[in-house]
Amino acid sequence: MSHRKFEAPRSGNLGFLPKKRTKKHSGHVRSFPKDNTEGEAHLTAFRGYKAGMTHVVRGVDRPGALMHKREVVEAVSIVETPPMVIVGVVGYVETPSGLRTLTTVFAEHLSVEFKRRCYKNWYKAKKKAYTKYATKYQKDGGKDIEHELDRIAKFCSVVRVIAHTQVKKLNLRIKKAHIMEIQINGGADSKAKVDFAKALFEKEITVDSVFAKDDQIDVIGVTRGHGFEGVTTRWGVTRLPRKTHRGLRKVACIGSWHPARVSTTVPRAGQNGYFHRTELNKKVYRMGKAGDKASCQTQADLTEKSITPMGGFVHYGEVNEDWLMLKGAIVGVKKRPLILRKSLMKHTSRKHLEPIDIKFIDTSSKLGHGRFQTADEKAKFLGPLASKAN
Repeated sequence: MSHRKFEAPRSGNLGFLPKKRTKKHSGHVRSFPKDNTEGEAHLTAFRGYKAGMTHVVRGVDRPGALMHKREVVEAVSIVETPPMVIVGVVGYVETPSGLRTLTTVFAEHLSVEFKRRCYKNWYKAKKKAYTKYATKYQKDGGKDIEHELDRIAKFCSVVRVIAHTQVKKLNLRIKKAHIMEIQINGGADSKAKVDFAKALFEKEITVDSVFAKDDQIDVIGVTRGHGFEGVTTRWGVTRLPRKTHRGLRKVACIGSWHPARVSTTVPRAGQNGYFHRTELNKKVYRMGKAGDKASCQTQADLTEKSITPMGGFVHYGEVNEDWLMLKGAIVGVKKRPLILRKSLMKHTSRKHLEPIDIKFIDTSSKLGHGRFQTADEKAKFLGPLASKAN
């Protein structure tokens, strides 16, 4: 009986098959955190837009660890999170085959960017979306609306709000809002959830009402697309020897004669990237407010500066709204819409519970080898310029 001369573990994870382009272009929450009726009613997710990356210097506070009381440099991602607007509530009934929608209630006044999402061509449309629905609020003192809200409170076990982003506040050259459902957890019963949702109708919610500094959150989005790629890049298989006939970035044997077909477990060339992915446990290092010129000031670095680096974030621009700073890299290209969700698990490890003390945030230019943290620092170093003298 033959045997293999060397160990050869398989290349690539089969858990992500099929590797095809996603249909959920702006992210999709498959699971919300488990409901807990003990605390106050609260939202469990938010949407943001990836701006770019920078790095920070922070002190490590982990007694017993090798790096305790030392400073480390870490990469961080910046997500711009303008306030979202609540425009509706939907109730779900639990059935043996999963959740079933019972009814949906929308707010009386809906913004143009929400209505734009309802049309393929806004320019040619009659723009009549929800005009008949809005009359329900005047008819019989809104009796129909109250009846539907009572039905949700009476029969539904899962209550979610319908929220949309305000893309007009960003310089993304899009006019259609991104709409998503956000589950309401907490509250004594479904009635408390419905009352909480109704009180938020037509109002803005900010990211600091959902998350807090040092929280662990999950990031859901679509990865950067790479198009059609070969097996070496797509699956990480070993290159063949240099003298191999007809190319060496290939799979040497794609299977035996019989069964007379190629197995699904054999690496093949195809689509790489633009996959829907959920990344768990991204720590919130810092939260910034819109208009705060000193949002990157720390006790060790008293320079008054905002999060936007010199020259702006590459392929994004300036961050003028609320923002989150998350540890490490996150999925997607710049400007990509991301869903930020509360963590599904209860954290107990010291690494996850460690309070973050940032000493320095880098705001030098990301376009090259940035030397200056602020425009004032650059002007002070260079002195009067001949080009400005005229």
